[in-house]
Amino acid sequence: MEQCVLFDVKDRVALITLNRPERRNALNQALLAQLYDALDTVAADPDIVAAVITGQGTAFCSGIDLACLGTDNLFDPRGDGSDLLSVFAACTKPIIGAVNGPTITGGFEIALNCDFLIASENASFADTHAKVGIHPGWGMTQMLQEAVGRRMAKQMSLTCQFISADKALAVGLVNEVVSSDHLVDRAMEIARQICAVNPQMMMTVKTLIENRNKGSFDEALAMETRGFQAFIQAFKGGQ
Repeated sequence: MEQCVLFDVKDRVALITLNRPERRNALNQALLAQLYDALDTVAADPDIVAAVITGQGTAFCSGIDLACLGTDNLFDPRGDGSDLLSVFAACTKPIIGAVNGPTITGGFEIALNCDFLIASENASFADTHAKVGIHPGWGMTQMLQEAVGRRMAKQMSLTCQFISADKALAVGLVNEVVSSDHLVDRAMEIARQICAVNPQMMMTVKTLIENRNKGSFDEALAMETRGFQAFIQAFKGGQ
């Protein structure tokens, strides 16, 4: 089987590399199945604290391989009922996207499913669903507006135009822009910083941040307050 995804672990950080550079890392069934396997490994391995996803070659991911659209099972590539959204959701550990080049449509959705993005100066982003006539299904319509705001999301998704790494930084889509030769090193450095904190409290804080998407501001704030009260009581009980 073609090795469409490379997987390596160093210093408790998994490096996941999309590996179809000759097709600009376009998504076929094999790549998706191997990506899902890699994310499941991250989720299940207690020695892995965080992960970085990047692309081999000059592109992060050019989206669905149109040559495979009519033949490959892209919605359920492993035949187990898992899709991209459910696999990312099941991997609750921090995932950093190291975006090294063009990131288009389905590839853009992979990036949006990461917790945050570090981009190289060569990165660019486009939602071309409306241009190529493919229905979004991995979070684009909701996650893009969450990242950049509704008005900017409408402009990007309705015009299908690329934005540069600097523009992506300006609108809040990416956290940092670094030189291309420093991209993976910087993403791994941030991942190691995550590994250095208290792992249980890190995951608690991550969950509390994400709870904002599951209810109102007041509900998310109340959950944080209840958790803090329980923490104080447990701390006092342990003294």
